[in-house]
Amino acid sequence: MNAFRQLLGSSGAHPPIGTWISSGSPIVAEAMGCAGFDWGVLDMEHSPLDLMDLVHLLQAVASTKMLPVVRVPWNDAVVVKRVLDAGASTLLFPFVQDADEARRAIAATRYPPDGVRGMAGINRGSRFGTIANHATTANQQIGAIIQLETPAAVKRLEEIAAVPGVDAIFLGPADLSATMGHVGQPMHPAVLDLMSQGVQRCKAIGKPVGTVGSTPEVVAQYRAAGFDFVAISSDLGLMMRGAQASLAALRTRDTEHVHTLASGTRAEAAY
Repeated sequence: MNAFRQLLGSSGAHPPIGTWISSGSPIVAEAMGCAGFDWGVLDMEHSPLDLMDLVHLLQAVASTKMLPVVRVPWNDAVVVKRVLDAGASTLLFPFVQDADEARRAIAATRYPPDGVRGMAGINRGSRFGTIANHATTANQQIGAIIQLETPAAVKRLEEIAAVPGVDAIFLGPADLSATMGHVGQPMHPAVLDLMSQGVQRCKAIGKPVGTVGSTPEVVAQYRAAGFDFVAISSDLGLMMRGAQASLAALRTRDTEHVHTLASGTRAEAAY
């Protein structure tokens, strides 16, 4: 069984918490896994990752509890085939607009006769040919999450979710807010209302639904709305927020805080 499906099925009343891996760094990805995240999106859409970079990230997080979800750059069968051969087992498909696109995404993850994935015997996905009956069992091991990022896609939520092989829906607040005319305002009331409706519709059909928020406060709102799995920020976002908070604690506009063992922390005029 797919590991991400197992995670969702065993989480109960506690939505699994993830983050985005945007840095492209295996060391940072491994650190995020060691920090305790349940899952993490290795992002090929908005990060400078090529295929070998992805392999290194998958290797880095393999020793941690963080389950990797690979967001492919686009709904492209060639890309999907190579990502699966590289060892990914759960994929996030961005910007899916209708059921036909969802069917195309699922077909790309399946070997024939269920799909169009090209056959290969020796690759990282088959543990270099050592998984018994890989060609006949792989289809059941792959997970697919479909990302809805426009009001038109959300309108078609039920038909997209009904496509066989779709394991979960993901509502993307950034793109939703932009396509709704509220660029940079993912917490706009109209966006939150549409996302809340999406959650309730997913509940009605029994399909897990997830999203991502920038801060713990935002994620808490999403959890209260009923999302089944949530991510907070990204490795870069968390790093930048921590770095900026540390700098803000040590600097003001007109003074710079200086710490010495003799006098502790004091403010000095900045020149």
